[in-house]
Amino acid sequence: MLTRKQHELLCFIQDRLEASGVSPSFEEMKEALDLKSKSGVHRLVSALEERGFIRRLPNRARALEVLKLPEGGTATPAPSVTMGGADRNLVGSNVSIPDASNDVLEIPLHGRIAAGAPIEALEGQSVLPVPAALLGSGDHYALEVSGDSMVEAGIFDGDFALIRRTDTARDGQIVVALVRGEEATLKYLRRDHNTIRLDPANASYEPQIYRADEVQIQGQLAGLLRRYN
Repeated sequence: MLTRKQHELLCFIQDRLEASGVSPSFEEMKEALDLKSKSGVHRLVSALEERGFIRRLPNRARALEVLKLPEGGTATPAPSVTMGGADRNLVGSNVSIPDASNDVLEIPLHGRIAAGAPIEALEGQSVLPVPAALLGSGDHYALEVSGDSMVEAGIFDGDFALIRRTDTARDGQIVVALVRGEEATLKYLRRDHNTIRLDPANASYEPQIYRADEVQIQGQLAGLLRRYN
């Protein structure tokens, strides 16, 4: 049996998911339940998770899924929704919960990468929250762009380049190229016999030409994030 606060929180999460497909923030939960701190919300969420009423979607910020409601729950029923070929029905109702629409993935942030002269690659590591819709399949990481050599491709200093990890690429793709095992740069890839040319997207910069064995492809550009101050 759930406590009154656990029941209230479960119904609040369920109602918000039905209304918008977006799970409420911890701040919104705190206000809805008239709690003094978010630590109380964390305890309630953990209790509901332990009892199998909800689950946290992995690697996603602010994403909860309601698995069931207690018998006699007060959540307002909604039409059944089919997901992945099967209905997910709640105990005590015929409601199926849609996946949260605000999916956010946390991918590694590996320091800065040059969009100019190469700089040292992978300067430490933290994480960057990224909307899942910006990423396709595969393993991804992020790099902060330094320099202006790719501005004509719409890539500016301070942008976050979202990179799909791969060691292969076609001519004309924008790649992360590790040069001589020490420096990385973001450029268009061009192959010419036994050499690799890394082309900028800025007429003020010259192409960089290396022997094929001096360049290692570490990923392809998959997307960009930009902050506006």
